[in-house]
Amino acid sequence: MHSVDYFRTEFISYLEKKIITKEPVNLYEPISYILELGGKRLRPVLTLMTAEIFGVDYKKALDAALAIEVFHNFSLVHDDIMDDAPLRRGKASVHEKWDINTGILSGDAMLINAYQLFENYENDTFRALAQLFTKTAIEVCEGQQYDMDFETRDNVTISEYLKMIDYKTAVLVGAAMKMGGIIAQASTEDQNRIYDFGRNLGIAFQLQDDYLDAFGNPETFGKQVGGDIIENKKTYLYLKALELGTKEQIRELTDLYSIHPNDTKHKIDTVKEVFVETGVVENAKEKISEYTQKAFEVLEELQITKENKEVLREFGESLMQREV
Repeated sequence: MHSVDYFRTEFISYLEKKIITKEPVNLYEPISYILELGGKRLRPVLTLMTAEIFGVDYKKALDAALAIEVFHNFSLVHDDIMDDAPLRRGKASVHEKWDINTGILSGDAMLINAYQLFENYENDTFRALAQLFTKTAIEVCEGQQYDMDFETRDNVTISEYLKMIDYKTAVLVGAAMKMGGIIAQASTEDQNRIYDFGRNLGIAFQLQDDYLDAFGNPETFGKQVGGDIIENKKTYLYLKALELGTKEQIRELTDLYSIHPNDTKHKIDTVKEVFVETGVVENAKEKISEYTQKAFEVLEELQITKENKEVLREFGESLMQREV
């Protein structure tokens, strides 16, 4: 079994061969730009890893892995437009470097390019991949809409938030793994199990992101610590604090989340104090552990070798211990 770093290196090499800027340059250059900005490459690595775990040469899954990565980056281009985000991975976002219309059109082309990559598979495999991709893509759009709706709502529940991150983030992780299973022609049962494994891990991953945004190490996190607090994002930590806090703490939180002060450090420090005092930090860690354990329970049912189960377990544990 190859290592995660090996799969990542192989995928990046394949990606670089596929990135071609052609005419019209203003359509394709932004696509090359966003794909070359880097990132964890988590989803394509999972597709390659899963194919190998089910006994197939990972190279057969490279086009599906690329489709997942292209789609993920398409969603980031459009998300940045909707959020009016000036930066992506420390560089100018596509719509900032070019303009909004270019960002919309290049993003649209990326979505189409992702579908085109499935055409490299035989009929039954192509059909299964395309059906899964279509289902996942619309769920990601639904998750994004939920996220936007939450910005103007004061009564978001924990269950609604978990559904939002499931659709916006976790289903794509599950799909990335199931695609590896489809290409390897694993049993339908194992395809569904590996999907559930990835989906639960994806929810845990996003909850971990919520935690790291507030309490991560600024030197390793890769983003501004406290960014969600500055932007008044209703993360799991915030919603749980409203549920567990005293009237005074709730009032303080809601007041702070209704403003965009110049002194962001004071706001971040005060909100983090409330998070600690209400016990939501430990609660969030427990929730992360809960979804990680759900993923590991699915592992026991997978019809794969004990060694490969251990590979997936170690991968899941490494995600939860990350600082970036």
